[in-house]
Amino acid sequence: MKEEVISIVDKLEKIIEKYSKSEKAFIDIRIEETWFNSIEKTIEDLRVREGVDVGAAIRAFINGSWGFISTQNLDIKNIEECIKNAIKIAKARSGELKIVEVDPLRDYVKYPVSIKPEDVDPEVKVRDILELFNTIKSRDYVKSCTITYTDDKICKVYISSDGREIIQEMYYSYMRVSVSGFREGFHTTVVDSKGSRYGYTIFKKWSIEKLSNIVLKKLECQLFGTLPKGGRFTVIMAPDVVGTFVHEIFGHLAEADITMSGSVVKDLKNCKIGSDLVTIVDNCDIDDGFGTFKYDDEGIRTRNAILVENGVFREVMVDRVYAASLNQEPTGNARAESFRVAPLIRMRNTILLPRDSKFEEMIRDIKFGYYLVSARGGQANIDGTFQVGIQEAYEIVNGEIGRPVRNMSISGNVLEILKNITMVGKDLEIDYGLCGKGQIVYVSAGGPHIKVENVQVGGYV
Repeated sequence: MKEEVISIVDKLEKIIEKYSKSEKAFIDIRIEETWFNSIEKTIEDLRVREGVDVGAAIRAFINGSWGFISTQNLDIKNIEECIKNAIKIAKARSGELKIVEVDPLRDYVKYPVSIKPEDVDPEVKVRDILELFNTIKSRDYVKSCTITYTDDKICKVYISSDGREIIQEMYYSYMRVSVSGFREGFHTTVVDSKGSRYGYTIFKKWSIEKLSNIVLKKLECQLFGTLPKGGRFTVIMAPDVVGTFVHEIFGHLAEADITMSGSVVKDLKNCKIGSDLVTIVDNCDIDDGFGTFKYDDEGIRTRNAILVENGVFREVMVDRVYAASLNQEPTGNARAESFRVAPLIRMRNTILLPRDSKFEEMIRDIKFGYYLVSARGGQANIDGTFQVGIQEAYEIVNGEIGRPVRNMSISGNVLEILKNITMVGKDLEIDYGLCGKGQIVYVSAGGPHIKVENVQVGGYV
């Protein structure tokens, strides 16, 4: 797409300049082309799809309000009409918002790729998916399995009235495995997801055997595990659970639009909200992270947002509007699912930074507690209360990993958990997933192993 778009960029810049000056408006255009290939394997079917999605998002900011139009028609005359309509919408709304404008800049960013998905024979991809599927299904307690694999090659072109012309080309590969099992009248389902920014490399990062073992271990925990005891216990959270916690439970509360609507951290800037060991960063440049990119969907240069530093709440994630209203340096957290929608404040790679503890040190003095390996998802309320389902967990008895545990959840208040973190490991792992906030975007989250005291565990008393 790059050559085709470059041929119209100069024309678009002139049109943007024309209406920006005549209407005293901020205008930006985001053109996107996504080549996708997907494979879905279920018990009943195998589906392979391939296609291209192309279009443009046009925004106008005038009189303190946004106007937004999207189109799949990239004809210059049509885009000019869309600009006129976006201006009309903004004028009709009329608000009191302000936005941050930035210096002119031109850049072309091509993110590295090891194996271009479009160069891989579809039969190879299907073969790998089928091998994984058959390996998982070979267990007699597995009753159903669904594997969904997607490759995306995305080219984004951003042009704005503040002189930004940015082209970014990137790859995403994502696989989600859902497996259901049945044993002695008990039915359960577990999930796992993997990803890569380097093209068709998931099956190089994890072998078929390792991928199947990861999801089967979760399923076996649920089918063969003992029930958890209800009460408050010391727990060790593995990176997967830490990732769920810092993204789902804490991270959303630190997105400026949610923060300013009344989240528990709204009035706590520069206040101590956690242990000295806790530093949480929404990272923009971690290697192979789903949230790694140089510019966001508002043409803003990304930077690491330091949400919590040594237990102190420092800043929130912002877009152009909230950067202006909070008088905060932009973080580059504006992301859109596609050209069809306007950007929202979204996380990227949300990470609890490592410290220097070893796993053996964390577990050594625990008489009875739990080792939480994998989360089933989590939900936080705006007041900080939360619940997280755990799909793989084990008892800790006298400093040793014990029996698997099923049907476990943890709950409490996010600030209480942050204050009760007493050890943070030196390891670091990130996960790969999709985050929904009205729109779906690729995200990563993670951290090291951590030790947390006095965690409320759901179970029998």
